[in-house]
Amino acid sequence: MEKIRIKIGNIEIGNGAPVSIQSMTNTKTDDTKATLNQIETLANEGCEIIRVAVLNKNCALALGEIVKYSPIPVVADIHFDHRLALIAMDNGINALRINPGNIGNIEHTMRVVEMAKKTSTPIRIGVNAGSLEKDLYENKIMTLEDKMVESAKRHIKILEDLNFHLIKISLKSSDVMTTIKAYRKMYNETPYPLHIGLTEAGTLRGGIVKSSIAIGALLADGIGDTIRVSLTEDPIEEVKLAKDILKTLGLKKCGVNFISCPTCGRTQIDLIGLAKEVEKRFCNIKAPITIATMGCPVNGPKEAKSADYGIAGAIGEGYIFKKGEMIKKVPQENLLEELEKIIRKDLEI
Repeated sequence: MEKIRIKIGNIEIGNGAPVSIQSMTNTKTDDTKATLNQIETLANEGCEIIRVAVLNKNCALALGEIVKYSPIPVVADIHFDHRLALIAMDNGINALRINPGNIGNIEHTMRVVEMAKKTSTPIRIGVNAGSLEKDLYENKIMTLEDKMVESAKRHIKILEDLNFHLIKISLKSSDVMTTIKAYRKMYNETPYPLHIGLTEAGTLRGGIVKSSIAIGALLADGIGDTIRVSLTEDPIEEVKLAKDILKTLGLKKCGVNFISCPTCGRTQIDLIGLAKEVEKRFCNIKAPITIATMGCPVNGPKEAKSADYGIAGAIGEGYIFKKGEMIKKVPQENLLEELEKIIRKDLEI
């Protein structure tokens, strides 16, 4: 099945386009200053598409200024009221997140689609396991993932019957395996781009584990065109984790890839503290490099052979490596300072 590629603002999605990172603001959307400040912060961290909640007319009207000054494409999140979608598109929104089945009668849907065609505004169909149609919810035979896929297909048909195909789909559950199964099934049954993620993943620690497994498994299968890590946390943490997932899978080359060995009886330094300090000191470097922090000179250099730069500790001293070769031995207290000098000189920063 040939996949479809669409554009949200200047970001291409689907059919081989790079996987994009998405997040959502938690400001009051009609507080345009606060919303734009958060969007800029997230964009600087690596967010490429941002979604904002449109709860009322004031929020919808605020989109004009938000879209105008946002450094990244903006998606309007709208439920039930088709009039808010019309105002959002009139204010230049880059995409809509709205389900055709929950905005009233077909006439309302037709009005939204008619304007979406004129403005070339993509519509994301967002299916959530916790808010399925009544008949699907009460079905005792279908699995939950099959219900989610069926719900998405119903919404897709509404748009296709209106000759609209600028569609993106998400099927989210708070359960990892349900989410994975639903997306795998949907991938084989639709040509449209998929926005993947795990909804209600929880707070930072648990959310990292569950989101990494769900999103990572799907991306490793080649499934997923945009991703959002959903955490009960500052949205900046969502973007950081999304970047780490993509970097780990080799789908995005940006910033430092940190590697470090576990502690063991050979360790003669504060390896845990040193590894954390390395991450803290070099976390703002944008170049796609790998830095290794190793606890001893026994296996460290060979294990970190693929790293661009590395350090290994010993009693009272440390070793600096570059491309797997030792280039300098320094007192332990000077290890980080010397490593930073070498990296910044090489990168001309």
